[in-house]
Amino acid sequence: MRYVIRLAIAEVLFATSLFAQESTNPQAVPDQPDISALLQKISDLEDRIIAMEGQMRQLKDQQATAQPAPHSEVSAPALVAAPQQPIALGGAEGSAAKALNPDISVIGDFIGVAGHNPIQPSPSMQMHESEIGLQAILDPYARGDFFLSFGEDGVNLEEGYITFTSLPAGFVARAGKMRSAFGKVNTLHNHILSWVDRPLVTYNLVGGEDGINDAGFSIQRILPAPKGIFLEATGQLFRGDSADVFTASSKSDLSQVIHLRGYKDISESTNLDLGVSYARGHNDLGSNFLTQLYGIDATMRWKPLRRSIYHSFVLRSEFFWSQRQQLPLEQRAFGFYTSADYQLGRRWFLGGRFDRSDRNRLTNVTDQGGSLVVTYWPSEFSQVRGQYRFTRYANNIDAHELLMQVQFSLGAHGAHPF
Repeated sequence: MRYVIRLAIAEVLFATSLFAQESTNPQAVPDQPDISALLQKISDLEDRIIAMEGQMRQLKDQQATAQPAPHSEVSAPALVAAPQQPIALGGAEGSAAKALNPDISVIGDFIGVAGHNPIQPSPSMQMHESEIGLQAILDPYARGDFFLSFGEDGVNLEEGYITFTSLPAGFVARAGKMRSAFGKVNTLHNHILSWVDRPLVTYNLVGGEDGINDAGFSIQRILPAPKGIFLEATGQLFRGDSADVFTASSKSDLSQVIHLRGYKDISESTNLDLGVSYARGHNDLGSNFLTQLYGIDATMRWKPLRRSIYHSFVLRSEFFWSQRQQLPLEQRAFGFYTSADYQLGRRWFLGGRFDRSDRNRLTNVTDQGGSLVVTYWPSEFSQVRGQYRFTRYANNIDAHELLMQVQFSLGAHGAHPF
């Protein structure tokens, strides 16, 4: 529209200058057009300019009324006349679109078992778990995560929580159902483990595969520390129901978890991660009986920068103490595991683990065993793992088993805590 107006004005100016040239020097240009015709052309151009100005005013009025009032109807011409906004692929609009379309991932975990185990028998083949993850940034202040676990027997909400990342004084809060921060392995999903199974001490003292996993609140903060040390404190308050570890007989039977973590880079390729944990809650004997857990975890990682995709080494160990109030006396138990994993090449890993643990309900009953693990990663989206597991349960009951695992993932699955 502006281009047409400018063209009309240029024609008017040209015609005016030509008319002026004719009036001052009639002999300058031969065969000049009739003056009356030029005057008529100028008049027509002026009429066109006036009409265009009227159309411009009408369009401006329609644009001003294109934004409808709440609960009001908008006419079709107003919608047509409204200017089109450019598509935004980032910023606030991008976050809003992300909230409506979260990252979706599916991870499959297939396990086959051969051998004999009279204490903890397993089926020969099973689709052990299919985990669906839904993750998205809700707004500049929070993100949401849901992890649904589908087994052959049903569906379980493994985790589902909102994380508030922009609280004052550097605090980070979380509300929902979540794995507790007790120790290291308890926080990990099955597909993150370095083994097909979990250590014996996890089953005997910390609730098995689900572990301390409950609905509640969590708050954490990075603490001031000397240069080069990362120090983080976490406090959690749960409903009080976690596998066979904690049981809430009333609404006031809440459980608590405290974890303090320290991390330091020893060199450019080696780091050390240490943590201490404490958990307290009521057990299945009633509100007058408590169970307390103490834990220490240590992880050392070696990953050379120049050869990081070909070689690495992880040494990990956890120690747990359990104090369970029961009749006639309090039951105390201790357990630990130690594991080592070495990366042989870009896709091959070799590992081993030693387990030893008392049982939290029986006195002087101890289980121990060891495992040898070989893992092959065809790509980042699949892995094949074989594990030989020997376990000597109490009363000299031995179990020899060969476990085979195939894991595969679809979609974008967010990174887990380091």
